[in-house]
Amino acid sequence: MINDLEGIDRVDWASMGHAYGPADEVPLWLEQMASPDPGVRERAFSSFYGSAHHQGDVYSCTAASLPFLLALADDPRVPDRAAVIRLLLSIGSAALDCDPDGVYYSPSGHASTPHADVVPQMRERAEDFVRHAADPDPQVRQAAVPALGLFLDDADRAFALLRERLAAESGTVERLLVVEAAATLARRLPAALGPVTTWLATLATDPAPAADIRLAALVHRAVCTPEVIDAGLVPTATDLLQQLTPEPAPEVEADARPADCGQCTCADVAAAPAPDQGVPPQLAAVFADLDRHGRVHAPTTELLTTLHQVLDTRLPERTALLTAQLRSPDRATRYDAITMAKALIGSWRGDHSGLVRLLADCLLPQDPYTAAEAAEALGQLPAALAEPAREALAALVEAHRAAHGPTVWATPHPLLRRAHQEAVTALARLGDERALPGLLAALDTDADAWRAVQVAGYLPQAAGELLPRMSRRLAEADFSQDWPWSDACALVAALRRLGDPAAVPALTAAVTACVRHEQWRGAAAALHALARFGTGAACALEAVRPLADAEDLDLRLAAAEALWALERDPADAVPRLTDLLDTHKQQDAADVLGRIGAPAAAALPHLRQMLQAGHEWTRVHSAAAIHDIGGPAEAEAVLPVLLEAWEKNDSTAHHVLQCLQRMGPAAAPALPRIRAELALARRSGGFFKSVEDDEALQRAGRACINQLA
Repeated sequence: MINDLEGIDRVDWASMGHAYGPADEVPLWLEQMASPDPGVRERAFSSFYGSAHHQGDVYSCTAASLPFLLALADDPRVPDRAAVIRLLLSIGSAALDCDPDGVYYSPSGHASTPHADVVPQMRERAEDFVRHAADPDPQVRQAAVPALGLFLDDADRAFALLRERLAAESGTVERLLVVEAAATLARRLPAALGPVTTWLATLATDPAPAADIRLAALVHRAVCTPEVIDAGLVPTATDLLQQLTPEPAPEVEADARPADCGQCTCADVAAAPAPDQGVPPQLAAVFADLDRHGRVHAPTTELLTTLHQVLDTRLPERTALLTAQLRSPDRATRYDAITMAKALIGSWRGDHSGLVRLLADCLLPQDPYTAAEAAEALGQLPAALAEPAREALAALVEAHRAAHGPTVWATPHPLLRRAHQEAVTALARLGDERALPGLLAALDTDADAWRAVQVAGYLPQAAGELLPRMSRRLAEADFSQDWPWSDACALVAALRRLGDPAAVPALTAAVTACVRHEQWRGAAAALHALARFGTGAACALEAVRPLADAEDLDLRLAAAEALWALERDPADAVPRLTDLLDTHKQQDAADVLGRIGAPAAAALPHLRQMLQAGHEWTRVHSAAAIHDIGGPAEAEAVLPVLLEAWEKNDSTAHHVLQCLQRMGPAAAPALPRIRAELALARRSGGFFKSVEDDEALQRAGRACINQLA
C-alpha cells in the first residue's frame, strides 16, 4: 500500500519531530493503517495518535501526513477508512483551535505552524468530505459529517448539505452528528448563525422528528445562542429525555432472572483474569479506572454533557437535569449521569445532599455495574457530604453478604466483587464499623488486601482487630519494592491514621528495614508516622536519632521532626530544622518550627529572610511559622504577606486560613477577603484542589468569621 502513496519517499521525515523524537517512523505507520491485519492497523493508529498527534498536538510531521491520509481515505481498498477520516478530523479540529499566526514547538524542538499548514489543506479537500458524508458505509458517514461544519466555507451550501443529510439518514448516531455539525457551522460562520438557529428551534418544537433529534436541536440551539436560554430549557430537555427512556414494562414473574431474586450466580460467571504478578495491584487498578473513564453507555450522554457545559453556573437547573438523569428508568442513562454528578459536586459548592441521595439510590444489588460506579463516587466524597448515603451503602454491603456469603469480598464475579469492595471502602471512609467484616476478610485472605489497608485508618474504634493484622503484614512486607506502590507504603499510612500507640514497634521496625534497603522515602514516611504518637513513641529514639544527620534531605527532615515529637528538646531540634531552611525542604522545616512555637525563636531571623522569597508558598509557610513562634506581636508583619500570597495564588488559601484562625482578633483586616472567598460558587484551591480540600477551606473560613464575630 505504501507504494500507492505517491511522494511519501520524497518527504524528509527524519528532519521532522514528534512527541518522542525524529519522525522517521511515520511512513511505516501510514502504510500499516492500510494493512488487512486489524492488529497491525490498531497499533499503527495508536502509534500515530500517541506520537505524531500526541494529546492533540499538530507537529510538522502531522501536517506532512495529511496528503497521504487523504489518499488513504479515498482508497476503497483501505479496510478502515472511517478510522482514517476520524484521524483527519482530529488533526483538522486541533489545527483550527491553534493561533493562525502561531508557531509551536515539539518536545524535540522542531517548529510547526499547525493552522497555516493544516487548515488550508482541509478546506481544499472539503469536497472529499462531502462525498464521504454520503458514503454507503455508515461508519464512514459518521466520521465525515463533522467536516461539513468545520471546513466548508460556503455557509449556504454547507447548511443545505446538512439538511439533506438529516433527511437521508435513518440512524440515530448519524442524525445526531448532523445536528451537531450544523451547530458547529453556525458558531464558525456568522452567515450561518441565523438560519441554523431558526432551523434548530423549529426542529426542537416539531413533534414529527424523534425525541433524540428534538433534544439535540434544543441543546445545540442553546449552545449557539446561550443568551436566549430561558427557564423552559431544562424542563423541556427532561421531558424529551423521559420520552427517550420510558418506564419498562413490568417483568413477568416467570421471566425474572435469578440475580434479581437475590440468588448467587457467581458460579455461572467467568472469573476475572488473574492479575499480572509483575504489576502492583494499585497500579493495575489505576489502569482499570482509566479504561473505564470516558466510556459512554447512553446515546444521549454527549448531548447532556454539552447541555451541562452550556448551563455552566446555573446550578439549580443543572441539579434538576441531573435529578432527571439519575431517576431515569434507563440504566445506561443513570450510569453516565454518575460521572456528571461527580463533576458538578467536584466543581461547585452548595448543598448537594439531594444528588448524594440519588447516587445512593443507584446502589442496587441487582445492578452491580452501576452500583460499583455509584459507590466509588460516594467514596471519593468527604464524609460530611457522603453522609446521606451511609445507610444505603450499609444496606448494599449487607445484601451482598446475605446473598453471596461472608467471602463475597473475594468473589470471582468481577462486577459483584468491584461493587462490594467499593461499597465497603466507601462505608469505611464514613467511619462505619459495618465495613469491618469486609476489611477483616480482605486482610485475612489477602484478597485485594491493599484496598482494605487504604481505608482501615478510618476505623480507629476497630484498632484492636485491625492493628495486629496490619502490623503483621508490615513485618512481612517486601521493603525492596518501589515505595509508592509497595504494600509497606499503604500500611505505614494506615497505621499513622489509625493513631494507636501499639503500632510504634511495627513502625520502628519499618524505619530500620527501609534504611537497610536504602528506601529513604519509606523511612521518612515511617518517621512521620512515629511523630504522630509524640512522646508515646520515645522507645523509637534509638532508631530515629542517627537519621537526623542523613544525607537524604527528606529523611533528615523527617528524623528532625520525629526527634522533636518524641523527646521535645528544642535545643536539639531547632538548630537541625533551621539548617534545613536553606534547602528545598524549607517549607516543611518552617512548619515544624512553627509547631515548636516560642522555643524556636532562634530561627526567626532566618524565617524573616524567607518572607522576601519570590515563591508565594515559601512566603506563606515562613509567615505562618513566624506568627506561631512570635505570637501576636508578629501579626502586623505577617498578615499582609499572607493576604498578598493568597491573592496571587489561590491554592494557598487553606494554609493561609488556618494561620488566620490561629491569629485570632489580629486577623480582623482579613475579614473582607475571607467573606469574598466564602461567597464564591466555584470550588477553590488551585489546579490540584479536591472536594475535601475545598470543604476544609470553607470550614476554616467560617471558623475565622465566627471567631472574629
